[in-house]
Amino acid sequence: MSASTFDPLQAVKQRQQKAWGSGDYSAVATLIVPVAERLVDLADLRSGSRVLDVATGSANAAIAAARLQCDVVGVDYVESLLERGHERAAAERVDIDLRAGDAEELAFPDASFDAVLSVFGSMFAPNHERAAGEIARVTRPGGTIALASWTPDGFLGALFRTVAEFVPPPSGLRSPMLWGTADHLAKVFGPQVRWTHTTETFTFRFPNAEAFVAYFAEHYGPTLTAIAAAGNRGQELESALTELVRAWSRLDEAGPVAVPATYLASVGVKGSA
Repeated sequence: MSASTFDPLQAVKQRQQKAWGSGDYSAVATLIVPVAERLVDLADLRSGSRVLDVATGSANAAIAAARLQCDVVGVDYVESLLERGHERAAAERVDIDLRAGDAEELAFPDASFDAVLSVFGSMFAPNHERAAGEIARVTRPGGTIALASWTPDGFLGALFRTVAEFVPPPSGLRSPMLWGTADHLAKVFGPQVRWTHTTETFTFRFPNAEAFVAYFAEHYGPTLTAIAAAGNRGQELESALTELVRAWSRLDEAGPVAVPATYLASVGVKGSA
């Protein structure tokens, strides 16, 4: 690629893909299965609908939709996560079509799906407008778009800001937490989508703050790679994250933590024009 055609966001995406492929995100996805179930319910999917789950990971939302007898396709650019999705689908005896794919370049014709879902997935695409445009493009007129996105003022927003103090994000990269705001979704999707938003809460529960951080440091790619990138400040970052978990826990006693994490559940209808 020549210097004149170099896309800095593409380079960011390649690093992200490597990060999400490290650890085992499916272990984190297992914790947040209820979010996918809740979003599918809010989307009010009809049995028999053709549904796409963008950045499906280990297929939480795809499986939730398949239980409703929908015809489901899931795409993700981390093939090891798709393998986990296949394992889960087989164990739960649901039929889903999982494929390698990129949220910013969905390999489907226009208006291919009755509904498009993404649970904490499309929000991490570096090019927000391109991902939003692709999601809208493959949704049929009158179809549903349903997104779950962590909010910037919630726990995950605080976690990402803490990490950024040790490992600053690439220059010019917008926060994925913007997807957790109604204003940003209205901006990137434009007037073609009419939204209804609700603020929901998922509670992370661990035996203690240290166990929380250890679990994320082992399984959650962004945390794992950030600690490695922090170099000799890695232990300091882990300590900062441990204090963050303690501060956000709603339990007063020492030991177990219950950390409420807010997310925006957004259900939109694509207009006919």
